[in-house]
Amino acid sequence: MSAAVTASAFRTTLTRYSSSRGLWLLLLIAPIGARYMVAQDDGTGLQVAIGGHLPVMTSATLGVTLGIIVSTLLLPVGFLYLRSNVTRIQPWQIEEVTPASRVAIALGRFGADVAVLFAVLAALTVAGWFLAWLVGSGPLNIGHVALTLWIVAAPSLMALAAIRSLVDSLRFTRGGWGETMFFIIWLAMISVPAVLSSLPSSYAANMLDLTGFVRPLTGPQPLAMGDFSIGVTRILPGRVPLDAMAGLAAPGYLASRATWAVLAVALAALSGLIYAPHIARPKAARPGLFARLFAFRPAAPATPSTTPAPLTAHPLIGLFKAEFRLIGDGRPFLILAAGAAMLGLLGDYRHIGSPAALLPLIFGLVAHAARSERLRTLGGVAMLAPMPRRIAFVLAGTAWAVLMALPAAIAQLSAVPLLLALATGLAAALVAAMLTGFSRSAFAPRLVLLLLWYGYFAS
Repeated sequence: MSAAVTASAFRTTLTRYSSSRGLWLLLLIAPIGARYMVAQDDGTGLQVAIGGHLPVMTSATLGVTLGIIVSTLLLPVGFLYLRSNVTRIQPWQIEEVTPASRVAIALGRFGADVAVLFAVLAALTVAGWFLAWLVGSGPLNIGHVALTLWIVAAPSLMALAAIRSLVDSLRFTRGGWGETMFFIIWLAMISVPAVLSSLPSSYAANMLDLTGFVRPLTGPQPLAMGDFSIGVTRILPGRVPLDAMAGLAAPGYLASRATWAVLAVALAALSGLIYAPHIARPKAARPGLFARLFAFRPAAPATPSTTPAPLTAHPLIGLFKAEFRLIGDGRPFLILAAGAAMLGLLGDYRHIGSPAALLPLIFGLVAHAARSERLRTLGGVAMLAPMPRRIAFVLAGTAWAVLMALPAAIAQLSAVPLLLALATGLAAALVAAMLTGFSRSAFAPRLVLLLLWYGYFAS
């Protein structure tokens, strides 16, 4: 019975995937993007460097390079797709009252997610063969390209699908908390393994490297921490040889990759075991102290005898005021904004105040933009068209950033905090407006802006 349920969930989910335009776009992007995952001699493209030098691009090294980029930098893109594609809405009203095993359903959907991710990896493999033929050094070996790419990236993609299944199984992680949880896990996945480069290869050490990128770069022997980099960095002239196959054959590496694949399946089964059904929570007769403290302000009651608002003669000014108020609506945002403004008085505004101000602003921007885009059809009958509202939204978001930078500018008697806030606030508001315009949801813009915020904070 459970096997039939798993097979049914797998087929149903895969059928829904096959009708999605996003899947075909993802399969098309993979081979096109492969060219930019391998850095050229001038440093353009995503770089996997050792001691500041690019490696000699043999077939095995090219496969490892593609696998490392997928396993580290592109995991957020995979999570974004899994959480926002056509399978994001499930018929839980029917499923949760049937006797079918939740573990079987979770494993079926996990298998479909893995199949889709592996299809993208297969497209990337074919692109890797062409790249090895075009830009590779030495004889072409398509087996080395495929083997190294799949050993590095496949367990990481399976773990990604398992994490998605886990966050969808719990009530409090089905929304924004799930994205925050993945963001923290992803940071740990790419940060913790860097410490392992100074340790000799072993099964225990490699088990701490979920992304699997350390040993193929360092080989069996320890390497000084910081002697390799992934992403964009300053590249020195000349290339260095890299024995990627020796790294894959390091003690304990292959066993650790197989273990992570098994653990991903176990985690998917666990997500079905702990699945929390949806419930309709009864509304309390009187909210508690904490709920009243952080509740949104109630709308003022309508008074028929009230004179018309003075700003109705200037609808654009009224629109800006409304967008400014709605972005900062709620006591939590106001408290965090005030705290960020105070942090701007400490030290360098670029490294303390500016990131602190951007973080609550991101959540405020995305929440309001998503609400507005969901009501786009209704807004079409308003006096002002949707595009002026988006422009007012961008200006209001920028104004919030400038307002939070104002105490630092006054204390330092400098316009630098204001200019920095103007640039970062404008960029965040533009990204939020554009992404919510396409997705009509808060998920994609919030995750993208959080990733950009981390890059800005860490740079």
